[in-house]
Amino acid sequence: MKNLIGVLLLFFLTLNIHAQKVIPLYNGAAPGSENWNWDEARQDSNLFKTPIVYNVSHPTLTVYLPDSTAPKTNTAVIIAPGGGFHLLSINSEGVDVAKWLNKKGITCFVLKYRLVHSKNDNPIQEMMDMISKGSENDEETTTAILMAIADGREAISYVRKHAQEYDIDANKIGIMGFSAGGTVAAASAFNYTADNKPDFVAPVYAFFPDSLQTTVSADAPPMFLTAASDDQLGLAPHSISLYNKWLAAKHPAELHMYVKGGHGFGMRKQNIPTDNWIERFGDWLSAMDITKSAVALNAQQAEQMQGMLKDWPNIKRYDEANQQLKSKPAIKDRVVFMGNSITDGWINHDPDFFSKNPYVDRGISGQTTPQMLVRFREDVIALQPAAVVILAGINDIAQNTGYIRPEDTYGNIVSMAELAKANNIKVVICSILPAYDFPWRPGLQPAEKVVAINKMLKDYADKNHIVYVDYYSAMADERKGLPSNLSKDGVHPTLEGYKIMESLVQKGIKEALNK
Repeated sequence: MKNLIGVLLLFFLTLNIHAQKVIPLYNGAAPGSENWNWDEARQDSNLFKTPIVYNVSHPTLTVYLPDSTAPKTNTAVIIAPGGGFHLLSINSEGVDVAKWLNKKGITCFVLKYRLVHSKNDNPIQEMMDMISKGSENDEETTTAILMAIADGREAISYVRKHAQEYDIDANKIGIMGFSAGGTVAAASAFNYTADNKPDFVAPVYAFFPDSLQTTVSADAPPMFLTAASDDQLGLAPHSISLYNKWLAAKHPAELHMYVKGGHGFGMRKQNIPTDNWIERFGDWLSAMDITKSAVALNAQQAEQMQGMLKDWPNIKRYDEANQQLKSKPAIKDRVVFMGNSITDGWINHDPDFFSKNPYVDRGISGQTTPQMLVRFREDVIALQPAAVVILAGINDIAQNTGYIRPEDTYGNIVSMAELAKANNIKVVICSILPAYDFPWRPGLQPAEKVVAINKMLKDYADKNHIVYVDYYSAMADERKGLPSNLSKDGVHPTLEGYKIMESLVQKGIKEALNK
């Protein structure tokens, strides 16, 4: 009896070790399918000779954690298996892919998205009948496609919100999909929000006709594509079309088109080059620095990091200067310039602008809006200025302190403005300067993000009768960046650039003080 109990305990322990965490994608019923009451089913023996799942009505994510011996990458990939929106090839295009990526140190989430309801226990035949009849555009299938795409977006949003829980970098979350799952993956690269934007996309022999494609955004994610020329469903042109659109938009893209392989090669071994497609995907992830391992800090870097954490907003930077300023008689119409390196460097490029005016520079290089908000009381309110000029946000987009949603950047600037107003300090909100790219973190494609945040700031300023100074319109070039005469690195102004800003901000200050 003791031996039997021991065997049973070992059996259940083994089950527990290999069990994967399954996460419901929505709290309660998924939107749009609240009345779906059928149960998910699985077939291990079928015409495709690979396990399939069908009748998914409650979408889930199954977590596959990296191997303990793999290098730490803090990267996540959401995997959407294919199956014509009728079923999911759960192993060949799901679990097997996750296990391969786990060995590379990547956290994987296999997505079971909503599917067309199977009326019998032969979903493969139902799918083949649909294809042969050309009824992939019927109402039921169209509805399933839209729901599957919504599930893909929700999956990205979920992983991003729970990135810390899984030790994932919130800026290294990608999605890959096969065939119909490729539709889910490719669609995520269009019409995204800050929460559900993928950081990279990998559609594999995807179904993604031009009718599903819209305008490619200026900050669209990099894309990896692969398919076979002899695809029985004729889907190779879909991958080529996506690749050409990414090239035309000047976004990173890589395409592998194999002569043989057919449709649905997935992780199956056919003893042809398609057997190694996932190796090429791994090479691409490495070339894009997506799976770059974290580097250990040396002693000096660790000491600097500890110092930064102790005074994260760098209040110490201006502590002595603030005390000296407060000890002197108050100056009428004093104006504090709150900002980052653009403000910090202003006084060095044009010291007369500050010395000949009652202006106080409180810019700190590299700072993001949450850091400025923390030090706003010490560096602005305590100095009792008549007005404050707030120029912030570009380092949020550059992710200097990690990923920050545009809405939070906007919210932090608004909070600074509200704090100033509560202390009878007039406010001047400045647009973020144009930026086409960041020399210290290339590839983030900030141009459209700058435009979006500036619109939010202007709308707030207009609604609340606050002065808004539009540097952007006066300085942007055709790329929505800074031209070479106004900036040498594309972010920080030259003296010529500062002169443009000075003319505009002084008009804004005068208007604010006269309100």
